[in-house]
Amino acid sequence: MNTPSNELPVIGIVGLGYVGLPLTVAFAKRYPVVGFDISIQRIQELALGNDHTLEIDTAELKSVISTETAKKGARFTNDSANLKACNVFIVTVPTPVDKYNNPDLTPLIKATQTVAVALKPGDIVIYESTVYPGCTEDDCVPILEKYSGLKFNTDFFCGYSPERINPGDKLRTLTNIKKVTSGSTPEAAQTINTLYKSIITAGTHLASSIKVAEAAKIIENAQRDINIAFVNELSKIFSLLNIDTSEVLAAAATKWNFLQFKPGLVGGHCIGVDPYYLAQKANSVGYYPEIILSGRRINDSMGAYVADTVVKLMLKKQINVWHADVLVLGITFKENCPDVRNTKVVDIIKELQSYKTNITVYDPWANCEQVKHEYGITCLDSLPLSKTYDAIILAVEHQQFMEISYDALLSEPGVLYDVKGVLDVAMIDGRL
Repeated sequence: MNTPSNELPVIGIVGLGYVGLPLTVAFAKRYPVVGFDISIQRIQELALGNDHTLEIDTAELKSVISTETAKKGARFTNDSANLKACNVFIVTVPTPVDKYNNPDLTPLIKATQTVAVALKPGDIVIYESTVYPGCTEDDCVPILEKYSGLKFNTDFFCGYSPERINPGDKLRTLTNIKKVTSGSTPEAAQTINTLYKSIITAGTHLASSIKVAEAAKIIENAQRDINIAFVNELSKIFSLLNIDTSEVLAAAATKWNFLQFKPGLVGGHCIGVDPYYLAQKANSVGYYPEIILSGRRINDSMGAYVADTVVKLMLKKQINVWHADVLVLGITFKENCPDVRNTKVVDIIKELQSYKTNITVYDPWANCEQVKHEYGITCLDSLPLSKTYDAIILAVEHQQFMEISYDALLSEPGVLYDVKGVLDVAMIDGRL
């Protein structure tokens, strides 16, 4: 790293979303940081101390915004020319899948090109975006070499440190979650590990190679995906047997080594996406990953399963499904969080639409303009209390939904279905 020993490294963070912003704030408390994002709107809101993801509160964000004379702190920009002042670059852009569940590296490739133009001899490029094993060295490094004219592991170095951000979680935050680090040479690995250790109070784990660190990230989420798929399948089986899945899991959990997972919708930016990255890489070397893809198929089927179950419950009560009024509570991918990326509540809504129901979606946490743009679904951020519904689906466990008077909202007869398994069993008609 081409920084004199008496000077602090200048860190450039590319991508200021759920991962990049907390990282920017943490580093800015100790180092000068340039936070870069292609969204002008995002840069403008951050410069004012506002974060629509709600990961960083206004006071903390304003406290790290740098002045021109400050030796540390964050400057936010959408001008990539400002990255040329940096000697450490951290890429934190999304790595989604396309409509066919194939990995989409477009944001990663564009971010890598942006970094390459600013790259100088001695610089280090660290990736935090989730990728398949080998992506950093096989896909990103050639782009860095091409657009910078520099030679890998001679002129510049790379590392991989997988993000472990849990959106909406105010207890397990960036600095108190152990961080996996790695580097393209032993020296680069030590430099990268030391850099992260300076902000991660929980400590670091230095992996032996970049590929090991990449693989570790992938299996963290694939493992969870498979375990949730197992209990989702159990939920389907026990429903046919008229057995309450929650009671079965509670009984089984009395054994000391039983893994406690709950059935549910698996969406978001990690668990519902990452297994496809590992599956594609496995396919590329001639192996078909049966368990991983089987788990994905089960979890991807749960939205339609919930909708079909609700329709059957309505029919049992002789409720006319055609043009029935259905209230869906929540559209974010998890509770008490505005993140709607890859939310599987959309699958419930789409299946219900195929039955020609009238659907009202209420979510006090979601940005309804974003929901409309991403999914073509209209949602409300306030609940019309004068209306009653033939069916209500509690899809997300937002704190506001625990205070709702469901009796006042539900028609007679009506169906109340609890996806999250948090309502009193005596008041509901079904749950996963």
